[in-house]
Amino acid sequence: MPEELKLNRPWLVAVWPGMGHVALSAGYYMMAKFGMHLFAEFSPRELFEVEHVEVEKGLIRASRLPRSRLFVWHDPKQTRDIVVFFGEAQPPVGKYAFCHRLIEYARQLGVERVFTFAAMATNMHPDQPSRVFGAVTNQENLEELKRLEVEPLERGYISGLNGVLLGAAAEAGVSGTCLLGEMPHIFAQLPYPKASLAVIEIFVQLAGITIDLTELFEQAEEVDRKLSSLMEEVQHALERQEQTSEEEADDEYPLAPSEEDALSAKDEQRIEQLFEQARQDRSKAYELKRELDRLEVFGDYEDRFLDLFKGPT
Repeated sequence: MPEELKLNRPWLVAVWPGMGHVALSAGYYMMAKFGMHLFAEFSPRELFEVEHVEVEKGLIRASRLPRSRLFVWHDPKQTRDIVVFFGEAQPPVGKYAFCHRLIEYARQLGVERVFTFAAMATNMHPDQPSRVFGAVTNQENLEELKRLEVEPLERGYISGLNGVLLGAAAEAGVSGTCLLGEMPHIFAQLPYPKASLAVIEIFVQLAGITIDLTELFEQAEEVDRKLSSLMEEVQHALERQEQTSEEEADDEYPLAPSEEDALSAKDEQRIEQLFEQARQDRSKAYELKRELDRLEVFGDYEDRFLDLFKGPT
């Protein structure tokens, strides 16, 4: 952990991989647009076990454990600073103990409120706006969400660390909020930026800060157009042939290119250009993130992407 960091009324947002990439996409967008920098990292050896090793052309490679890093943004207007915790994976065991550890560290930083982001899968159509649902640790925050037309989560569960962290926060007397962005359940395995957009819009209103959402809005519109078109194609196919097998449907209407497809030289050159632009100006980083997502290679470049934010601007 780093030396003591002086923060102004900070809030913590914690994100992990999940349905629709809602949390991670929102976290990466804020990190890029705010120009955050890395300031702390939890040791992965304390959180994860090595389950396998990778072999390539007969050579065993050292295992890479999931990383858990914290990034910070100092608000130039001095409204409040924002800390974002990025977890590449959720620990397989010891979740509650880890959450208490993270909350304790957040308290040392002076964090006043803890947020997690997640997805809410419903029967919504991509043409419809994404609603935001919420769950909080106290009545005062619940009334605040209602004023912003966030729908309270009436009953149910918040699975994984998105919920457990807020339970640990409540035990420690720290205010906690989970914001869940709505997305179509039939596309639960695909990135859904409109839900991330809806969550960020509520978060910045609560925090009293501003952020340029233009790129995320454009990406959400583009994805919705493609998903709406896909739904129409699938519906027409079902009407033509109700007995089409799942395997045939997948072959006829692929949702993503094969993972075996190699990047073209042009794509690789484009990626390198975007990395260089992002090194010069962190606000360009989300354009890089979008391109890596489009090519479905973000996982291959994730460490390089996060390295862009290692030092202060």
